[in-house]
Amino acid sequence: MPPNFRDNPLSNFSRGFAYPFRGGRFILKNPRLLRFILIPFFINTLIFALAVYLGLSFFNDIVVGRIPQGEAWYWAIFYYLLWTLAGLVTAALVFFGFTVVGNLIASPFNDLLSERTEQAFAGKAAEAHFSLRQFMRDAVKTLVEESKKISLFVLGMALLLLLNLIPGIGTLIYAVLSVLFTLFFLVVEYTGYVFSRKQLAFGEQRRFIFNRKFLSLGFGVGVFCTLAIPFFQFFCIPIAVVGATLLWVDTESRPADRPAEKELT
Repeated sequence: MPPNFRDNPLSNFSRGFAYPFRGGRFILKNPRLLRFILIPFFINTLIFALAVYLGLSFFNDIVVGRIPQGEAWYWAIFYYLLWTLAGLVTAALVFFGFTVVGNLIASPFNDLLSERTEQAFAGKAAEAHFSLRQFMRDAVKTLVEESKKISLFVLGMALLLLLNLIPGIGTLIYAVLSVLFTLFFLVVEYTGYVFSRKQLAFGEQRRFIFNRKFLSLGFGVGVFCTLAIPFFQFFCIPIAVVGATLLWVDTESRPADRPAEKELT
């Protein structure tokens, strides 16, 4: 029998957290999926290298030159503290920029990857042979939808920045809400490929997420952790897509008499 995803919050959180990593194992067990990963992988590698280069140039040429300095010993401590803080902020901006652009470029391939993952997990052959014309047509639609999601995310983060204007507690509120908003976006982002393919409205996706709060939260935290691992960002996008697809199949489209964990472990 399939696991009940609504019973135990801690169990559901840990199960959701594991899905991105199970997505990685599923790719290794189904090497045919690699052809949908390699092209965006190489493109994102170039983008990441460019983002790091621009980030380092911005940090060394602009940020460092604006950090105040002095003769006294305490100025040295102050300088290195600000240097560390500025470095972390610059790294966060590079990470954020790479994630946004990388997701946008990989989105047409992710849509196809999600489709073929569901077929492989269900043990079905591809419903249709790959068609470049169909792929390009679907890619335009996917890019438009992805651009809308990313624009809303950037707008939401910009609005949350205003919380820093509240004296005292504003920064703490911003930190908590921005993390929660990011986790929600990651769940929406990667489960969205399934809902988009099946032409299900955002309301259906929202109900799917909030009816499985801890499962979804665990999945978002799992993706967030993989994104935080240096150089693992290259692999995070496809394994998150596959993991989200497995999560959806496990909870929605798998027959009740099909083992839940056998396919994933």
